[in-house]
Parts: sequence; structure tokens; C-alpha cells
Amino acid sequence: MALRAAEANEASAGVRPVILVVDDDPGVRESFRLILEDAYDLLEAGDGRQALARLRTSLVDLVLLDIRLPEMDGIEVLERIKAVDDGVEVILVTAVKTVRTAVDAMKLGAFDYLTKPFDEDELLSLIHRALEKRSLEREVAFLRSELARQHDFDELIGQHPEMQKLYRLISQVARTTTTVVISGESGTGKELIARAIHRQGPRRDKPFVAVNPAALSDSLVESELFGHEKGAFTGAYQRKLGRFELAQGGTLFLDEISSLKPELQAKLLRVLQEREVERVGGTRPVRIDARIIVATNVDLRQAVADGKFREDLYYRLNVVPIAVPPLRERRDDVPLLVAHFVRRYTQAFNKRIEGWTPEALKALHDYPWPGNVRELQNVIERVVALVDGPVVGLNDVPLDLLLPDSRARLRDTAMLPLKQATEEFERQIVTRVLERVHWNRSEAARILGLHRNSLKLMLARWGLTGSGADD
Repeated sequence: MALRAAEANEASAGVRPVILVVDDDPGVRESFRLILEDAYDLLEAGDGRQALARLRTSLVDLVLLDIRLPEMDGIEVLERIKAVDDGVEVILVTAVKTVRTAVDAMKLGAFDYLTKPFDEDELLSLIHRALEKRSLEREVAFLRSELARQHDFDELIGQHPEMQKLYRLISQVARTTTTVVISGESGTGKELIARAIHRQGPRRDKPFVAVNPAALSDSLVESELFGHEKGAFTGAYQRKLGRFELAQGGTLFLDEISSLKPELQAKLLRVLQEREVERVGGTRPVRIDARIIVATNVDLRQAVADGKFREDLYYRLNVVPIAVPPLRERRDDVPLLVAHFVRRYTQAFNKRIEGWTPEALKALHDYPWPGNVRELQNVIERVVALVDGPVVGLNDVPLDLLLPDSRARLRDTAMLPLKQATEEFERQIVTRVLERVHWNRSEAARILGLHRNSLKLMLARWGLTGSGADD
């Protein structure tokens, strides 16, 4: 009973494992429910067909499966369960354990056997081991999926001299195992650079594990990075390996490193110095062998001066700095990036795009891209998804790209009366569109969704004449 109470405490909060109990005897299902309901979420089925229906509509971690069932026996149900979801663990429950049945069950992927009548502690121990196995298999699957992603320079597009310099630096640093700091604005491709370093280095066949501490709540960051032991806190119903351990032998990429709280900065510094981690709730250190690559979109040196980042950690991390140029500083690469993303999304959306008009490409070239390559990627995805013809023209380019400074100008009008501010902002939009179409009023009216006469009245009110092609 002590084991039962401990299991219940561990799963009292958070997402709990789901166990499906399959038995045609309601009394047996009730017995399992009384033992397990405090620690696990339970589903029930009275026969094999109900069990399979449950599996198809619910996420199940473990099945307690009786051998003797109506219509289909437990062995046949086990075989069908594995066909539906091979990752689900199955514990067979029977009144009579025979060697032949045990062998057949193990061949079909059963985790283990439980003989009636069963001891509660034995049941809970068996369930714990089965769920721990499932958790480890998920972690292995995660690592294999990361290894399957092939990244050299495939996604790094550009011929600008700064990009050529960047490629050379990546090739040089990849041959080492030294710590790297990648700095650059959001959306410049810092993770792609980290992956390129990993793929070209001696650890290419080992895991690449990426984590962004800024995307995690404060309560989860420590557990995600360093792992935790079973029972370390409420909801820690089993041991969890942290990202440092998952990256063993490979590369750990820490994005937005400046977001780490001071206490975790101190812990990270110790990891870098001692090359070992201690899980939350653990009593012994675990040796780790992972290359560390970090990224930041803020100036870490300034963060140190402001007292927001540890100076000793900064110098420990900043062995090889790599600065990524923003897209506005290498605008000649925009056509290459456009072609790259067009190929990707025409294939994804099953569309055919033969080219872009010079005006449309010029609009993309002239835009300052505050969101960098990520913003450009999103724009191309939107254009490809919505364009009707084989050629992308200026009319297909989102209006906010044609008016890149509209937000700044809107801020300038913030202190004006509402009517006057609205009039000013409207004038700015109309003027920019007219400039883009060389003051062709018919074309501008079409883009703006106005009647041509309405546009002429607006221009007369503002005293704008221009030298249009259709006066």
C-alpha cells in the first residue's frame, strides 16, 4: 500500500498516464479502478472490439489485457493493438500462466505477464516499469527524428560577401568541439547555423537537441535542461532525462540564452566548468559530453554591463562568436531566398509559378525586412498560397510591404485629432500606392478598391497631381 500511495502522490498533478483496462468481468475492472484511479487516468473495455475502438479514439499509454475474452482472446487482441499503435505497452492478465501463452505474448510485443490473484505492489511496480520503458522509447524516437534532419548549408541561402565569410567560419569551427555563441536579430537563421556546424562536425551522427528557454515557463526550464528524478516534485511520476543528457555525444543548442534566470545561469556555468549535471531531486552528478552552441538576439556584452547576464558565464560561452547579418544588409540575396521558398511552397501547395514581375521583386528588395528571413519566408508562403496566375505581380505583394514605413508614420499622427490623423494616414497610403504604380490612377484605384472618380476627388482635396499616365 505504501507503493500505491507514493504513485498517487507523483501523479496528483499535471498530465497523467492513461491506462486501458480490458476485462469482461466488471468486478475485476472495478478492482483495478480502486487501485489505480488515484495515480492514473483509466479507460475500460469489456471485450476486444471495445478495446480497439478506445485505442482509435484515445491516447493510451498502457493496456491491462485479460487473456480470456469473448469473441477474441487476449492474444488476438494484443496482435491487433500492436497493429493500431505499436508504441502502446501491454500487460497480459490471466488466471493460468502457461509457457506457450507467455512465449506467444512476448513474440507479439507484450511487456509482461500478471497472474491472478495479483499483489497490488507487484501490479504497481510492473506498471511503473512499463511506463518508464514507453517514456524512454519516446525520447529515443525524438533523438532519431532529430538525426534524420539533414542540414548542411541546404537552408543557408546567400552569396553576399558576409554570407561567404559566414560559410567559411562555420566550416572552420565545425571541425572543433568548442563552444559557440551565435548572435543576430530574430529570424536571421541562428538555429540553421547551429545545425550546419553540427552536421559538418565530428558529432554529426549523434543527436542535435535544441531548446529555447524563453519558450518555457520558469517552473519547467530547470527540469527541461537538467532533468528530474522520480518524486522530485508534484507530478514527477517518473524520471525524466534533461536536454543535456539527451544530447549526450552530440550538440545542445540553447536559443535566446539571455532569457535564463540568474540562478539557472549559475547552474549552466557549473555545467560548462565541470561537464556534469545534477537532475532536479537528484543526489549524484551525471557526466555529460555535449557540444554547447548558444544563440542570442541581444547584445550579451551590454547585458553584462546592465547586470542582467553573468560576466563569468559570458566569457565561458563566448569562445567563438558568430554574428549573423540581418537581411536588410544583404538585400541582393533576396531574389535567391525568394526562389528557394517559392520552390518549397509551390511543391507543398501543388502550384506552378513561372516567375515574378520586376516591380514585385523590387518591392521585396526595397522592403527593410524587420523580421528578416523568417518574415520573408512567411510572405512567400502567403503569396504562393493566394496567387492565381503563373506570374507574381505587384498586386500580389501584401500591401504592408508596399508601405513599409506606415507604422512609423502612424505613430507620428498619434497626437492629432482622430479625423485629422485618419485623413493623414489615408493620404500616406494612397500616395505610396500611386508612387508604386507610377501615378497610374486607374491601377492605383484598383489596388485600393476605389472608384477612379473617388480617387481623383481625394487627390484634388489633398492638392496632389503627379504626372500620371491616365490623367
